Amino acid sequence: MVSPETPYDAGTSVEVARAESPRGEVVLRRRTSGNGADVLELRVNGVFVMDTLETTSEIELAAQALDLVEEPSAVLVGGLGLGFTLQRVLADPRVERAVVVEIEEALIRWMRDGTVPHGPGVLADTRASLVNADIAMAIAEARSTYDLVLLDVDNGPGYLVHERNEAVYAEEFLRRCRDVLGPGGVLVVWSASAAPELLASLEAVFGAAEEQAHDVLLQDRPEQYYLYLARR
Repeated sequence: MVSPETPYDAGTSVEVARAESPRGEVVLRRRTSGNGADVLELRVNGVFVMDTLETTSEIELAAQALDLVEEPSAVLVGGLGLGFTLQRVLADPRVERAVVVEIEEALIRWMRDGTVPHGPGVLADTRASLVNADIAMAIAEARSTYDLVLLDVDNGPGYLVHERNEAVYAEEFLRRCRDVLGPGGVLVVWSASAAPELLASLEAVFGAAEEQAHDVLLQDRPEQYYLYLARR
């Protein structure tokens, strides 16, 4: 996802797919990058969310967590996006089961039907399953534990696309995430900007937490995205 400070020019992009949901508008657009690469981008309610050009932080969301657990056999991913976090999870042969919870049915459909070109290949992995649901409900109703819980459901607490997602970064929900982690399990939360209040909430729930800043390049402009990690 993109930080609020990043300028964005949508003038040269072409719409690929559009859907309406109770939360608003979800749009896929295609543009050509400065080096001539074909780039697919995702917007929600007019806000640039992510694209296929700069995927570092989505990949690191999974990579950092996978490095912390000896046997990450079961992984829960909150937020499908364009599938890069799931793709990195499935690249690890230790993973036996990866469940992705995505509230927007259109994103799931576009990944499955090839509107997102790499989608069918990612989802062909039989270890992966998609659940069309709200992450809060999915966590509350979870009947099994996970070695990793990876959350990328909004831009972070400082720049929400959907105000209702504020609860995802609060202690009550983070405590529920802790409860679905097995012993030694790891929770990682993505944020577009530094979120000291999120770090404090994680420390209150888990006893300790870590903030990582990751350098990214968006539209030739350097930015930083943040990961927040905590271990049960």
